[in-house]
Amino acid sequence: MNKKLIACGVLLAAVFAANPLFAQEQAAEKSNLSVYRVTPTKINDLVHTKLDVSFDYAKRYLYGKAWITLKPHFYATDSLTLDAQGMDIKTVALVGAKGNTPLKYTYNDNKLYINLNKKYTNAEKYTVYIAYTAKPDELKVKGSAAITDAKGLYFINPDGTDKNKPTQIWTQGETESSSAWFPTIDKPDQKTTEEISMTVKSKYTTLSNGKMVSQKNNADGTRTDTWKMDLPHSPYLFMMAIGEFKITKDNYKGKEVSYYLEPKYAPYAKQIFGKTPDMIQFYSNLLGIDYPWNKYAQVVARDYVSGAMENTTATLHGEQVQKTDRELLDGNEEGTIAHELFHQWFGDYVTAESWSNLTMNESFATFGEIIWHGHDAGKDAEDKSRYEKLQSYLGSTKKGESPVLARFYYNDKEDMFDNISYAKGSVILYALKNQMGDEAFYKSLNRYLTTNAFKNGETHQLRLAMEDITGKDWSPYFNQWYYNGGHPILSIDYGYEDGKATIKVKQTQDTSVQTFTMPVKLDIYAGGKKIRKEILINGREQNFSFEVSAKPDLIDFDVDKILVGETNDNKTAENYYFQYRNAPSYANRIEALQFIMQSKANSGQMVLLEGLKDKSADLRALSIAGINLEDAQIKAAALPILLQIAKTDKNTEARSAAILKLAETGDQTYKALVLESLKDRSYKVIAAGVDGLAKLAPQETMSAIAGLDEDTRTHIAPSIATLYINDPKDDYQAFYDNIMLTGDRDKVFGVVGQYFQYLRANTNPAVTEQGITNIGNAIERLKLQPYLNKQLAGAYTATAQGKAKQADAASGEAKAKLNKQAELFKKGAADLGKE
Repeated sequence: MNKKLIACGVLLAAVFAANPLFAQEQAAEKSNLSVYRVTPTKINDLVHTKLDVSFDYAKRYLYGKAWITLKPHFYATDSLTLDAQGMDIKTVALVGAKGNTPLKYTYNDNKLYINLNKKYTNAEKYTVYIAYTAKPDELKVKGSAAITDAKGLYFINPDGTDKNKPTQIWTQGETESSSAWFPTIDKPDQKTTEEISMTVKSKYTTLSNGKMVSQKNNADGTRTDTWKMDLPHSPYLFMMAIGEFKITKDNYKGKEVSYYLEPKYAPYAKQIFGKTPDMIQFYSNLLGIDYPWNKYAQVVARDYVSGAMENTTATLHGEQVQKTDRELLDGNEEGTIAHELFHQWFGDYVTAESWSNLTMNESFATFGEIIWHGHDAGKDAEDKSRYEKLQSYLGSTKKGESPVLARFYYNDKEDMFDNISYAKGSVILYALKNQMGDEAFYKSLNRYLTTNAFKNGETHQLRLAMEDITGKDWSPYFNQWYYNGGHPILSIDYGYEDGKATIKVKQTQDTSVQTFTMPVKLDIYAGGKKIRKEILINGREQNFSFEVSAKPDLIDFDVDKILVGETNDNKTAENYYFQYRNAPSYANRIEALQFIMQSKANSGQMVLLEGLKDKSADLRALSIAGINLEDAQIKAAALPILLQIAKTDKNTEARSAAILKLAETGDQTYKALVLESLKDRSYKVIAAGVDGLAKLAPQETMSAIAGLDEDTRTHIAPSIATLYINDPKDDYQAFYDNIMLTGDRDKVFGVVGQYFQYLRANTNPAVTEQGITNIGNAIERLKLQPYLNKQLAGAYTATAQGKAKQADAASGEAKAKLNKQAELFKKGAADLGKE
């Protein structure tokens, strides 16, 4: 599961929080620590699951037949309990050589309790037949920040009334939602082989786990496709996808690698997914285990409830991965593609024994993203990726406090899908790789995977595999990072006295957080030389000193940047300038540039000039943002570089930043550049042109926007929406209508803040009413309640109060309009509060 939108939950929340209108801190819910989440006891084991399903599009029902083969785990038993959420159970019978024998059963609380015909031992298998109807749209369930809905089976535009959306059916099993469309033991520690026959309208394409073994055309215009999975995997990894997809085929060592896309996007399949075979080869070589399944497919679905899902052999992506060649100019979802593929080993081949051990799935998949970036684009890209993961984790914490990674106390299993299981876990693994060495680390992963193949794993098994390979006891590392929470916050003071470099280190995280033990590498730059030292931090306050030939120009603390925590130090501006130029890891470069921007010291501007040519595009863009063009000397040096970036940089983020920076000078010389950027193929560059034109020639901006085609206007919606705030005409409502009706999560999040401000500034109650309805519908359609309801409710309430106050001072028609708007905003807040 990738939670990029995260959708993917956490990232979507971050995108939302980045909007100044909504930059509010959300209080974290306190975990219920009273219940220890034990791994469910195994009474019966799944062996094989055979399903035969068809669909009622009008009712949004699945009609199913299931043949479930099981055996007692150890103790003999005469009963079976299955998870079966929101179903009508028609028949329950034991399958025998001479026919089926009806079985007594009871069904309540989404559980199917079956009395078997006798007591079975663990040497005996038995098969239960169940006929049922699944009604997912009638199921009352709650999702999470990462997985915004949990009804398992989704009918998208089943009646075809939405002309902007294809008709699709798809499933989402994680965490325990597969039991909303077939009866099973819906726990991650179960493993079963699988066969699914789907009867669909003949125009639709189907996808499921494993290989398609047969297709049969039926007399009624339907077709039955049968998919078979010969290797065992967990029920939450079962999947179906049905729709008018076009398949693009690739291969890896003779195994089919395929990409299922809507026809519009099929021409770009190789541009979107084309690195997949190389990823498979890279991960196979690294882990010493060739891709273990018989095929790998990727399908893109509409209105998906998360970022992506690693269903065995058939990953399902949200629509954000589906892009045209123009959209791909501004970035792809390669990290998500890598993340889900790495799950095929960590999550599917070996599955976390329980949700408490989710780190064995998600930390590894996130780690997989990091190392792919390094393999594909070099060390700087790898370092950038893990730097971003670390900052994502740290940004969700206070005072060094955070939950435990291997977590056995939590309110709900959905709570495990957070920045701890993903981001923090990935950098903890990277730090462990650094300490252990690459060869030993990957041999240990191989040992873990081969020992537990097609079974389940937990953190202790990973530790034992590492100890088996290295001969070293890794309990202290796991006790600290996996079984205790939080992270260190280090206060570091550098000094120089009597020919010695001194370092004072204090651990200042909250006293409730453990004291950490960490080996740290230092590089001391002094007298034109670099000296490598290693220290062990294991106390709340420690002093270190080293003889040096001169006062250090820099002490590079944690050279490899593997510290899973925060550092606050007393480095000088000159230290940072030296750091950027002489200790140029990605983390060191961005840290130096950020210091210069925050300090606003003129002396740092020369470093920012160098930053304009940084090898990382995001650091070029950061340097552009920080460069001070009010300084004549800096301006003279920077303008030619900025102009070159604006015209020729291959990265659209850097080009966009340069175009906007030049426009901000107010110099009409750059008007031609801005106008030319409006003809670019990159939407990001066009948006920069619109923003730049608003600064250079605001009177021409609206006519320039009118000259853009509808596709372009949709893609640069945030820039247009910002302009509409200052001129809130009624006519602009149609622009928002389209985005709220058809836009994906990224598009809605890109404009919702500006939309609210437009509604607040507009004086027409009809516009207000339509706008509040539009936003509410978008929230419901995309399941954005966890991110928008609370913030919008507060904003609506404040606006209602403001409009009422304005009404008190007004009269006549103006007073009536203001009062009506106040009522509408008040009602909108109340409706959001009901969710």
